[in-house]
Order: sequence, then structure tokens, then C-alpha cells
Amino acid sequence: MLEQIAIVAHNEHTLVTVGDILEAVGTRSFAPLLMLTGTLLVSPLSGIPLFPSMMALIVLLVSLQMLAGRRHFWLPRWLLQRTLPRQKLLRILEWLQTPCATIDRYLQPRLTYLVRGPSTVLIALTCLAIAVMMPAMELVLFSSSIAGVALCAFGLALVAHDGVLVLVAYAIITLMAAVVAGVLPWEAAGTG
Repeated sequence: MLEQIAIVAHNEHTLVTVGDILEAVGTRSFAPLLMLTGTLLVSPLSGIPLFPSMMALIVLLVSLQMLAGRRHFWLPRWLLQRTLPRQKLLRILEWLQTPCATIDRYLQPRLTYLVRGPSTVLIALTCLAIAVMMPAMELVLFSSSIAGVALCAFGLALVAHDGVLVLVAYAIITLMAAVVAGVLPWEAAGTG
């Protein structure tokens, strides 16, 4: 997936659109799109203002379409025309190569019941919840990267039919919820 995006980025002049990236990934499956948004949220791009919200919108639309049972995803034209600087994208793709290659070695079909049938509905609902919470995460720099790890794990799990990654994603979300639940009352007490 990263190689396909890099090919597109090398062919563009100075800016690469979201549509260019999605065309490289393919529009037939939701899993690569979840993987892509998660990967981009884990990258330093998540520090760009409004970038996590843009990714949240993509995840929201993908999740809703998964729940509706669509076979191909659709995104609005204005979102597809959003751009990223080519050089920054290429640097990030290079930065992601090593961790992605390491993870790829450990993927295999396991606990496949967690990535098929009714389990995919639960994954879509969870991704929808993440998307709804993500704009608020922009208030804390790079906090959306934690959500990105969970989204990436869900996407990888669906692509590789690896239910262990679904469990990892749920563990990450549980940890994220525990941190938010623990931090918010503390912050409220500190401001009062």
C-alpha cells in the first residue's frame, strides 16, 4: 500500500490529493482505507491542524458505508480534492516503511471469526465511535495517533484476516477510554 502511494506521489508535481492516494489504494475494499487513515494518523501528519478531523470524516463515511453493506466506498468530491504537500508525504512514507515491514512479518490468518460476519459490524461501529471522538482529540497534539493505531489495526486485521489484531485494537481503545476517563475528571478538578 505504501509503495502504491509513493508511486502516485512521485508522479505528482507539488501537491497530492486525497483522491490520488485513494486511487492508489483502490476503491473496492474498506479495509485498506481504514489501514491508510490509521497509518496517516500515526504519522507526523496528525500534527497538521484539521488533518485528524479530515481523516475522521473519511473514517465516519467508510464506517457508515460498511454498516450499510456497500461493496465500494464513496467520498464527496470536495474531500477527494483536499491536498497534501508531496515532499512531506514522501518523507512520511519513507518513515513508515520500517515499522510497516516489521508488522507485516507477523500477520497471518488467526481467530478469523473476529474479522467476518457479525464481527465486522462491531468493527464498523467501533470505527464510527472513533471517528466521532477524533475531532476533540485535535485539542491534544498527536493524541489522534492513538486512535490511528487502533484504526490501522482494524484495517490490517480485515486485510490479513487476523483476529489477534482486532483484539489488539479493542485493547488500545479500552486503554484510550480509560485514559480519557481518568484525565477528564482530573482536568475538571484542576480548573475548578
